[in-house]
Amino acid sequence: MHVVMVAAENDRLPNCKVGGVADVIRDIPYALSRLDISTSVIVPDYGQANLNRQFVADIAVPFKQHLETAVLWLVEKADGVSQYVISHSLFSEHGGSVYCNDVDRPFYTDANKFAFFSAAVCEVIEHGLIGKVDVLHLHDWHAACVAVLRQFSPRFNVLKQVKTVFTVHNLALQGVRPFNGDESSLEAWFPTMSYDGQQICDHLYPHCFNPMRAAIGLVDKVHLVSPTYCEEVQRSSDHQAGFFGGEGLEHDMQIAASKGKLVGILNGCEYSQQQPKPDLADLFSSAESNIFKWMAKSAELKSVYYIAHQRLLAWQKTPCEGPLVTSVGRLTNQKVFLLKQVIDGDMTFDHLARALSDQKGRMIVLGSGDHELEFLFSQVMARNENVLYLNGYGQDVGDLLYALGDLFLMPSSFEPCGISQMLAMRAGQPCLVNSVGGLADTVSDNENGFTFCGDNIQNQAYNLLERFKACINVFIHHRDEYNRIAAGASQSRFTWEQSAIQYKENLYE
Repeated sequence: MHVVMVAAENDRLPNCKVGGVADVIRDIPYALSRLDISTSVIVPDYGQANLNRQFVADIAVPFKQHLETAVLWLVEKADGVSQYVISHSLFSEHGGSVYCNDVDRPFYTDANKFAFFSAAVCEVIEHGLIGKVDVLHLHDWHAACVAVLRQFSPRFNVLKQVKTVFTVHNLALQGVRPFNGDESSLEAWFPTMSYDGQQICDHLYPHCFNPMRAAIGLVDKVHLVSPTYCEEVQRSSDHQAGFFGGEGLEHDMQIAASKGKLVGILNGCEYSQQQPKPDLADLFSSAESNIFKWMAKSAELKSVYYIAHQRLLAWQKTPCEGPLVTSVGRLTNQKVFLLKQVIDGDMTFDHLARALSDQKGRMIVLGSGDHELEFLFSQVMARNENVLYLNGYGQDVGDLLYALGDLFLMPSSFEPCGISQMLAMRAGQPCLVNSVGGLADTVSDNENGFTFCGDNIQNQAYNLLERFKACINVFIHHRDEYNRIAAGASQSRFTWEQSAIQYKENLYE
């Protein structure tokens, strides 16, 4: 069996990662290979310089009333997996950025380039440029136009015979664009294609094309990245009550489920030999090095880096006497919305910091993202001497935080699967999580971690604070209980081998 994975990100390649989908695309092909499933991965070439390219073919791609030429390169072949990139100026003209943020015209630039990428992939499959394909596995809205072209374009006969699978990593981003009247629209990209607008329109904006909805309806199997998230997306979101479900596509998910094509399979994690535990000096050194790198990217010194560096220097002089709480992830409302909520006049984040300070503990948060959230977090750091906020991302400092923390904080409002909690647990660090999505499927309260929930946003924020205090109390006063839970975390296993078996049985066969 030959499976082809199509995605926007792939952490197997340099500078081709933004979020968790890159980890999935990096790891699952090799787990499938160990089941004798040959796997090819295709992503756009964002201009990565450090690729060992082997020319495969020029690709003629009809797009926007022109015949464009893209280039298919093989960049790695090992262990039953072939890694490909497709080159074109549309992908590399933004300084190597995987995604662009069009504030006034959502998805304008990205939808353009990923529509072209999808069209190029269709040509690769149709003309057999990477051999016969048995299963085409598309990931998130960025690859959804492949399903649309397969269904509606008369150009693709071979493609129509290929089984298609679509993985939803995050329903919050659906890539919605107009059907017409815009340079970045379905009819601008594929002007000669006839299509059924009712099948692929957005429910809220019926004059717009919704790639995510289109793929869900048109493919043979729809995969959600955890069993609980698979159930959640079949229910309507209620943001006021703090519930994030189908995000407008719950009816489509229900239809897919009724046809027996909706499947929830948990993502996995790599478990290598346990490394010797680092010490705090390694963490401080790594954090300082990263702060200097982030500083150097701007001509002006940002206050968030100055405060963080001063905090680091102060902490090096006074050892931490209490627990070290850590958090690693992108700063988005999905991840930290509850920390912004106000309880008795103060942000939940401030309450957590004070509760931790009472026990002489400290908190380190690593992440970047929404600029307003970054500013909020820098203010919390300025107000609380036991908080260090590292505004950026560095793999080395992240790995050290997983290894050195006593409690990992992940209060996501929704979490399709999550990888950070698995990495912290792998290192023996219990997690405090909101019991949603993949977090509910991986963290069991008082067994391998700690959980909270709530019927509305305010209730969730309050329960987060109370559960946090209880976790710190267990660490301080009931160390045997804490050690049992930490051992449960380190012994938990969510392997790609388990996921691959379910892919084969429930998605591909």
